[in-house]
Amino acid sequence: MSAHYDAVIVGAGFGGMGAAIQLTRLGYDNLLILERESDLGGTWHVNHYPGLAVDIPSATYSYSFEPNPNWSRLFAPGHELKRYAEHVADKYRLRQYMRFNTVVTGAVWDTDHWVISRRDDTTVTAKYLLTATGFLSQPKKPDIDGIDTFRGKIIHTADWDDGYDLTGQRVAVIGTGATAVQLIPEVAKVAAELTVYQRTPIWVSPKLDFPVPPAVRRAFAALPLTQRIARFAGTAVLELLMVSGVLHYKQLRAANRIGELWCRAHLRRQVRDPELRRKLTPGYSFGCKRPTFSNDYYRAFTRDHVNLETTSITWIDESGIDTADGRRHDIDVLVLATGFDLWEANFPAFEVIGRGGRSLGKWWRDNRFQAYEGVTIPKFPNFISLNSPYSYSGLSYFTTIETQMRHIDRLFTAMRRRGATEFEVTQEANDAFLDRMTEKLGDSVFVLGQCATANSYYFNPHGEATLLRPSSTVNAFREAGSFPLDDYVLT
Repeated sequence: MSAHYDAVIVGAGFGGMGAAIQLTRLGYDNLLILERESDLGGTWHVNHYPGLAVDIPSATYSYSFEPNPNWSRLFAPGHELKRYAEHVADKYRLRQYMRFNTVVTGAVWDTDHWVISRRDDTTVTAKYLLTATGFLSQPKKPDIDGIDTFRGKIIHTADWDDGYDLTGQRVAVIGTGATAVQLIPEVAKVAAELTVYQRTPIWVSPKLDFPVPPAVRRAFAALPLTQRIARFAGTAVLELLMVSGVLHYKQLRAANRIGELWCRAHLRRQVRDPELRRKLTPGYSFGCKRPTFSNDYYRAFTRDHVNLETTSITWIDESGIDTADGRRHDIDVLVLATGFDLWEANFPAFEVIGRGGRSLGKWWRDNRFQAYEGVTIPKFPNFISLNSPYSYSGLSYFTTIETQMRHIDRLFTAMRRRGATEFEVTQEANDAFLDRMTEKLGDSVFVLGQCATANSYYFNPHGEATLLRPSSTVNAFREAGSFPLDDYVLT
């Protein structure tokens, strides 16, 4: 007989831990958190490549109810985020619910509960199912002819080999996304030769990064208000970039243009060669693809032993890479900074079957990617999807997490007040929300800008930019605490 829980949460990253904290606040303590990795922390456990750091100010990248006064830098290195995750798990006593090295293979709604299957052929049941599998959790390997014949070392950035030394090696990096922007300058410091294969350039702005002085850290710890002010300032800047320049592109094109000019000026300061500068300049509008920050990414390409290749790869053999223009580079190490399979492998991350046998993945693909308030889906009772279409609010993932925690609080409190144990969002409420999001996206850079060459994970297989919620973080948070309860059937 399988064990039964109040709720099963899939994923022990910051999203899953936030959901668990909210449920315990509501009085649920019979919880199970299933995590496929060997420890908690999500992306901050999996990723530990050289140069890893949070790409927004650290003060904004944390739970507002659990500020961390001990960040060493304005943009904290990755190991500090991992340590922060461990602190949260310990303080809120979440480890007792966690089971690691456990892969969920499917979930089926059965009359009044969820049956969750695991790779070891065991099942558990739960009244509620919450998926927190993350947006960037399924590494993508490039589909390049011959890659399996390469006899040198292959490393994906999401599976970094800390014991392997790149010093004096001939290294190739495929990819120039946010991860590569952090990694490439570090590899350039030690490699004998570095060749970077770029499909899509990325907008990069200067990184105002510096150590946080001990006196400031002491002030944060002694006077939490000072850190809240720093958090507010960082959030305001991010809001200006994302909401004003990207989502309100129609009304505020000037803000978008300022962001682009800021990045162009940064590139011009660091790269004098006009041809190299041309190759590093995106051909799409600012914001179509997530921009990032770095003070040394552009400069790395000006070093004599670093090459930038923008011609497509035709073949990888046992010792090197050939490109379509006939050029070849013999290499010792192949680094894949090719990102993650966001839509195909992670929406959803495993098969979810709701009421009437509806498959979530098939329904999304046959219709449109959609979720009411970025949280719930019709025909999927007692199911909270924390990585859903229209769920990501702003640039800091923690604003999304806390918005969803507030939604959970309002929904479950209403159920308790009405003596209900089951919820399901109505089709009418879902459709109205989808129509509203679609209309708002019409003002965004994704619709009005030039995004055709961006190769952005913001866009789903239907060509719609449904990952981000097209509203301010303030608006999303407000609606999470005030959505009409009649949008749900509570029984």
